[in-house]
Amino acid sequence: MTQPTPSPVIATEDVHADLTVIGGGLAGVCAAIGAARQGASVTLIQNRSVLGGNSSSEVRVWVCGATAHGVQHYARETGIMGELFVENQFTNADGNPYYWDLVVGEAVRAEPNITLFLNTDVREVEADGPEDARSIRSVTGWQMGSERRLRFTSTSFVDATGDGLVGFLAGARYRTGRESRAELGESWAPEEPDGQTLGSTILFYTKDVGHPVKFVPPSFAKDIAQTSIPELRGIRVDANGCDYWWIEWGGDRDVVADNELIRDELQAAVYGIWDHIKNSGKYDADNLTLEWVGSVPGKREYRRFVGDHTLTQHEVLGQEQFDDRVAFGGWSIDLHPPGGMYATEHGSRHWHPDGNYHVPLRSLYSANVTNMWMAGRNISASHVAFGTTRVMATCAVIGEAAGVAAAVAVADGVSPRELATSRFELVRRALVRADAAVLGVLHDDPADAALTARVSASSTLRTLAAQTPSGILDLATQVALVVPVDPALDGIEILIDADVDTELVLEVHDPELGQNYIPRDLVDTVTVAVPAGEKQWVRLPAQWRPASARNAFLVLRANADVRVHTADTPLPGVLTFTHRDPGEDERYTEQWREWKQVLQRGSLCVRLEAPTDAYAAERAVGGYARPFGGPQMWISQPLAHDPEPTLSLAWDEPVDLAEVAVIFDDDLDEDLINLHHHRTPFDVLPTLVRDYRVEAEVDGGWQVVADVTDNRRRHRRHPLEVPVPASAVRLVVTATNGTDSARVVSLRAWADGQS
Repeated sequence: MTQPTPSPVIATEDVHADLTVIGGGLAGVCAAIGAARQGASVTLIQNRSVLGGNSSSEVRVWVCGATAHGVQHYARETGIMGELFVENQFTNADGNPYYWDLVVGEAVRAEPNITLFLNTDVREVEADGPEDARSIRSVTGWQMGSERRLRFTSTSFVDATGDGLVGFLAGARYRTGRESRAELGESWAPEEPDGQTLGSTILFYTKDVGHPVKFVPPSFAKDIAQTSIPELRGIRVDANGCDYWWIEWGGDRDVVADNELIRDELQAAVYGIWDHIKNSGKYDADNLTLEWVGSVPGKREYRRFVGDHTLTQHEVLGQEQFDDRVAFGGWSIDLHPPGGMYATEHGSRHWHPDGNYHVPLRSLYSANVTNMWMAGRNISASHVAFGTTRVMATCAVIGEAAGVAAAVAVADGVSPRELATSRFELVRRALVRADAAVLGVLHDDPADAALTARVSASSTLRTLAAQTPSGILDLATQVALVVPVDPALDGIEILIDADVDTELVLEVHDPELGQNYIPRDLVDTVTVAVPAGEKQWVRLPAQWRPASARNAFLVLRANADVRVHTADTPLPGVLTFTHRDPGEDERYTEQWREWKQVLQRGSLCVRLEAPTDAYAAERAVGGYARPFGGPQMWISQPLAHDPEPTLSLAWDEPVDLAEVAVIFDDDLDEDLINLHHHRTPFDVLPTLVRDYRVEAEVDGGWQVVADVTDNRRRHRRHPLEVPVPASAVRLVVTATNGTDSARVVSLRAWADGQS
C-alpha cells in the first residue's frame, strides 16, 4: 500500500548583519551604501529582480530632486545620489532605463560590506516590547525562484519599503491620508482629515519603426473619449515615459489593498490612450508602435511613520534650519488630485520654497520602535510636506542619511533618539566626511589635519570678469546677476548699448540664506546717467560689505532703451536671470518664480572692480563642501598662466597621515536627470579635474600618494597602505575636463583610515 508522502519542510536560513535594509529603491540603496561605507555589515533586501524602485526599468520614473528641474540653483545632490547622477551621465548618454539599472546595481555590488538579496519578499516581522518601546528582532522573507525562507537579524533595521510594511508589522505608529488644516496649521491641508493620497502611475514608451503599424486595442482598453483626458491632459505623439506622469489613479482608494484594481485601471487607460493616438485620426502616428508598457504601478504615497519630529509645510516653505539637519530637498510641494487622470482640476499644483529646505534626523526614526529607521517616502512628515520629500533624489539623500546614522548608532551603541539629541556631532561629521547632501553644515572634524595646516596655492583667481561679447539681452524687462561678495562689492561695470541718453538703475539685494538665489533684502540702489552709444562699459558704483562672505543679487531695472551684452564665458558662482510675470496656470498652482535663469553656461559682460577672495585657497579647507553663500572652492588662475596649479597644506610638526581625500567641482548647478528629461551636453562635467597627483612630504622628500588620469568623479579618496608622518601635502593638477582653471572644493588630510 502506498504510504502518504510527508509534507515537505523548507528550512529557515539565518542571515545576520549589523544593519538590515528592507527595500531596494534609491532610498534603500543609498541607505545600504552609506552604512557599508561606515564599516557596517549590511544586508540589502529587494522584492524585485532589479534595484532602483520607481526609477528602475520596471517603472521608469525620472529621478527628480532638489534642483526642481532648474528652479533651485546649485542644488543637485552630492553623496551617493550625486555619484549615481554623474556616473549615469557618462555611461548612459541616451537615458536608457536598462543602463540606469546597471549604474544602480554596480554601485551596490562595488561595496564589499553589502550582501544583496533580490527577489526576496519580507512577509514576517518579529518584534516585542511595550507599545511605546518596541524592538524588531528579525524579519523573514521568501526568495522567489530559489524557494528559500530567509530570516534576517540585526541590531537595527531600515524600512525603505516605500509602503512601510516592516514598520506596520512591527507596530510602528504611522499616518495615512491627509491631516486636517487645523491639526498642523497647514494652508494646503483640507478642512477635514481624510484617507485620500496621491495615486499610482503606469507609463509607456513608443518607437518609430519606419513603416505603418496598426494597433488593435485589447478588450479592456478604456475609451478615453468618454473621459476628460483628451480635453484636460497633455497627449502628445512625441511623449514617452514620464512625460505621461499624469496617468495616475487610486488616490481615493487604498493604494495597497486595491493595488491589483489600480494596476488594471491604469493599464486600461494606457491602452486606451494609445488607441486614441493610433486610431482617432488626430495624430501623425502611423509609424509608431508600443515599445514598452509598465506592469508595476509606480506608487507615490501610503504609510508615513511617526518619528520624534513631523516635518510640516511651514518648515519646508520657511526653510527651517534644524540643529539636527541631515539632508535637504528643493522640489516643490507637489500635490495631485485624488481623482488623478479623471479629475477635472489641473493634474498637479506646486509651491516652491525660496530655496532648498532641510530634513531633520528626528524625522528618520520611529518614535516607538527603538531600532527602526525610515528611508524614502515613509519618513515622518505631514501629507503636505510629503508632497516635496517624496521625489526620488530627495528620498535617496534621506536614505543615505538614515544609513549613515544607523551605522554610527550601531558602532557607538546608542539608540536613534540618543544619536539625534546627545550625540548628533557623530552623524554630522560622518555625513560631511562622506560628502553627503547637507546644507550649511561646517566641516570641523578634528580628524582632518588639513584644518590645522597652512594653506597656499600656486595661483588664485582674483578677478571676476567676462569681457568678450557674444550676444545681446534686451533690458525691456529686469535682468539680474548673482555674484559672490568676499569681502566687499565695490563697483561693477556692465557692457551695454543705449539708443538714447538715459539712466541705468542697479539694486543690490541680500538673499539672506546661503542656499537662496532670490532678492530678499535691498541694501543699496545706484543710478547713473548713460549717453547714447554702443558697447559702452558703464560703471555702477554699488557698495556692500556684508559681515561674512555671501552672494549679492544685483537687479538692473528695466529700460526699453538699453540692451546688455552677454558673453559665452561662464563665471564661477555667477548666475544670470530675467524677470517674468506668471501665466494663468502658474498663478493657480503657485509654481511660478519671478526670476528665471538664462545664460546657464554664459554671463553678462561684466567686470567687478574690486579683487575677490571668493576663490581663495583657504576656501578648500574646512568650511562648506558645496556652494553656500558663495562658490566655496579654490580656483586657480587660467592654465595658460599656471599650467600645473597646485594646492598645498603644510604643518610646523609632521602629522600622521592615513588618507588624502579631494572633492572636485562637478558644477552642482547642472540639472542631471537619470533618464534625461533634458540632455546636459557633455558626458563628463567640464569643471571636474581630469588628471592630478597627490604628494606628501615625508622626511624632507616628496612621495606620490596618488597619480590619477581620466578622473570623472567628484569625491576621490586616497588611503595610504601605511600611515606616514607628513610635514606637507600638495595636490598638483595637470589637466581639467574642459574649464580653463583648476577647481577644488575640499582638500582633506585624514589622520585615520575610517570611512
